[in-house]
Amino acid sequence: MKEKHRMTSGQWLVAFVLTVVLLGLSVLGFNYITDPFGAFGDRFFQWWSYDETMNPRVAKIEYLEQNHELYDSYIIGCSSTSSWPVEGFNEYFDARFYNMIMYGADMLDVELMSKYLIEHYEVKNLVVNIYINNAEEYNTESDPLTYNLNYKVDGTSRWDFYKKYLFLNPRYGLEKLKKYRNDSYLQAAHDVFDEATGAYDKSRRDVENISDLETYFTKAEYKAFVDYPQRTGHINNLEPCMESMRAIKEVCEENGVNLMVVCPPVYYKNLEYYTQEQVAAFNRALAEVTDYWDFTMSSVSFEPRYFYDKTHFRNCVGDMAVAKISGDDSVYVPGDFGHFVTADNVDQVLETYWEAEPLAEDELTAKVPILMYHHLAETGDGGDIISVEDFESHMATLTRAGYTAVDFDDLKSYVEQGVELPEKPVVITFDDGYESNLTLAYPILKRYGMKATVFAIGVSIGKDTYKDTGESMIPHFSLEEAALCADAITVGSHGYNIHEVAGRDPEPIRQGVLQKESETEEEYIQFLRNDCEAMDALFEEALGRTPQVLAYPFGWHTTLSDLILKEEGIWATVTSDVKINIIIKGIPQSLYAMGRLAVRGSYTADQVLEMLKTGQRPQ
Repeated sequence: MKEKHRMTSGQWLVAFVLTVVLLGLSVLGFNYITDPFGAFGDRFFQWWSYDETMNPRVAKIEYLEQNHELYDSYIIGCSSTSSWPVEGFNEYFDARFYNMIMYGADMLDVELMSKYLIEHYEVKNLVVNIYINNAEEYNTESDPLTYNLNYKVDGTSRWDFYKKYLFLNPRYGLEKLKKYRNDSYLQAAHDVFDEATGAYDKSRRDVENISDLETYFTKAEYKAFVDYPQRTGHINNLEPCMESMRAIKEVCEENGVNLMVVCPPVYYKNLEYYTQEQVAAFNRALAEVTDYWDFTMSSVSFEPRYFYDKTHFRNCVGDMAVAKISGDDSVYVPGDFGHFVTADNVDQVLETYWEAEPLAEDELTAKVPILMYHHLAETGDGGDIISVEDFESHMATLTRAGYTAVDFDDLKSYVEQGVELPEKPVVITFDDGYESNLTLAYPILKRYGMKATVFAIGVSIGKDTYKDTGESMIPHFSLEEAALCADAITVGSHGYNIHEVAGRDPEPIRQGVLQKESETEEEYIQFLRNDCEAMDALFEEALGRTPQVLAYPFGWHTTLSDLILKEEGIWATVTSDVKINIIIKGIPQSLYAMGRLAVRGSYTADQVLEMLKTGQRPQ
């Protein structure tokens, strides 16, 4: 029998060392491949929204190393920088902007990043976002993985930089793999950046309905406005902060870069952290260095609905600021919002800080009830079918009560341009697109100077049989017929084919616009896009336009459906929620998921009138 070979202690040591080396190389290779901070250019995943969430200072430089030819201008600064709109600046400067927003308010990092951009890429314009918080901290690094600069920017050792990310705890890479596998279309906590613009991805937050303050404060995201955190601010680093601003100005002048400096809108309680003397010292120091646009304090600062949280203003407020800068009078901008500041007028501008007051609720918002009808007939059924006599009684009563019918374009003009609505506005809508809306409702609307929006089902337009079943149904008008009534009736979308009915459509039917259990997210998104495209094509051919207002079938919707429809050009949606809507100047998303008051055939004109006043169904 052969004697078994036994390893010597030396061989055990060699095997152990080799194992350690192989394990170490495996960790290094794993960290390089997964690259959770984007330090190595994320060669295998190209998931920049994730990398930038982990560390925007590091990952954005690596992204630009591969994509800088797409951009020729930059917006840079702390996290509030995100809400300065890339699209607005692109139009104003005729440029291609990228947003270099980073965590924290360290002006040394802003200086170094600005210099790197100008020295290594084509830079025509640089917009620097700076405000009083920047004077608090300077040359700090609260987290060596999340707040540190790329070695290419700060000139530190390449090896020291890379080894930090090569020898990471593998849990970072494992977490990226897990998130990658389960990632969805909607923005999540692990991918808070928009890869193409560099800004925070606020897509979810920008499709939620924003209405009255009471409802706003019930949402977890906005509770900070009810119990605002307290602290005492300081400006101990004012001098180095201004030195960095001066250095940025000098490098821009030396390289022919157009510099614009902006001070962002601040929620008024945030400014209360500082004394008036500190605020004045900061603004005077900045005015000595450079001229700048100042949006710090105005009536906007008192309105929590203009802010995502205690420090970040909404993207729509950024749009208002760019409109002010560019002199675009077609966009709603509060009269006291924004000043161009120089060393000569800084003290006068500071006076406006302490004179600023909130706008009255009725100056900023409008209460708009929306009525929902369906079909008209000579005789009603007590349900969705309203008798002609009752409908005329409703219109006559509303007119006598002083109500004026407005449409969704009027609401859009109020929100986006500040065009005032009549004292008692009402929106009249019909769902489905029945022929009776033209033959019976239209003459009555004309008689009383009213107007309405009809949400038509695409596959039923011009039909009297249900889809491809051959089953008879209440006739629906054609778009050509609707065009003849355009002076009082506008046609919107009820979806092309998202309105399925149990017993008529193949099971399992789609529940309104909702995703089916059998659908993947990708399949659902494509379905919804295809439905919008089919409706657009139908409208383009007949009316020369696309529908931009949609009524959700049965009122059901989700954040994902809201987002996809916005991306497809829908700027207003209505549901079946029973409420009177609050729409807000400057906040387009107040036109999303608006509620409606359904009118039943059993309602008297007085009951409809009471419903408009209370927002409640008749008992």
